[in-house]
Amino acid sequence: MIPPAAIFAGLAVGGGLALLIREFVRPQPDLASAVHRLNTSAPREAPTAPATRDEMWGEWLLEHLQGLPGVTIPRKDLALVGQSAERFLLLKSALAGFGLLIPPLLVGAWTLMGLGVPFYIPVAVGLGLGALLWFIPDLSVRDQANRAREEFSHAVAAYLDLVALKRAADSGPTEALERAAAIGKGWAFTRLQEAMLRARVDKIPPWEALVQLTEELDLPVLEDVAEIMRMSAHDGAAVYTTLRARAKSLRIELLSKQATEANENSEKMTAPGALLAVLVMLLVAFPAVVNILTT
Repeated sequence: MIPPAAIFAGLAVGGGLALLIREFVRPQPDLASAVHRLNTSAPREAPTAPATRDEMWGEWLLEHLQGLPGVTIPRKDLALVGQSAERFLLLKSALAGFGLLIPPLLVGAWTLMGLGVPFYIPVAVGLGLGALLWFIPDLSVRDQANRAREEFSHAVAAYLDLVALKRAADSGPTEALERAAAIGKGWAFTRLQEAMLRARVDKIPPWEALVQLTEELDLPVLEDVAEIMRMSAHDGAAVYTTLRARAKSLRIELLSKQATEANENSEKMTAPGALLAVLVMLLVAFPAVVNILTT
């Protein structure tokens, strides 16, 4: 007689494979899109590289999962770390599916060895593990974005000094922002160079491009730069002092934040150290205690 746990595990795996095969091998056509294509002339587009299988799966997940309860896409953080929403959802779904399948597979192996396990145990463990792994990419992306914003803040402090030097050399606000961005290296200055290029193409002031970059990537530190340079277009005499003062205050903020994080990390090491000391004391006292109790 086949145990119920093995039957449920086989049904879960077989049902999942059947749904995947039905979706990707014989997808049902979208009639509305087909009628729209028949009634409109196809535009001439430049040839693009064919999408990979991962990109296709990511697009399908984004189309079907976006907007559902519990599905949040941190687009600003993803744009900051350079990861697409499709790849983010694909990673979340793969980890969640992996967590759901591990308990039934383990229970199936135990069942083959003659060990009986109630069927509700792998179901509950699979759901909990899948839910836990579903949120792992969110935490990872948030941590990467926080580190990237801190790194960007250091780059902005240097950028403020460069802009101040260009303004002191009688460069205009637009010229100072563009030349200062072109001098720096690294991904942060690359983003600033792209913002300056976009401002030139769209024929808007460069500080407006900095405001757009702030909104796209959630970088509030750039708001001060944009505001200072907006004022410098009307009052260029005091902008050098303002830029240097803001750069100095930003460095002080970053240093104090790093000192606070170092203190927090030191405090986190206190508990493991105390636990290790208690374990050593127990290890040293154990033979004496056993000797007293046995005599």
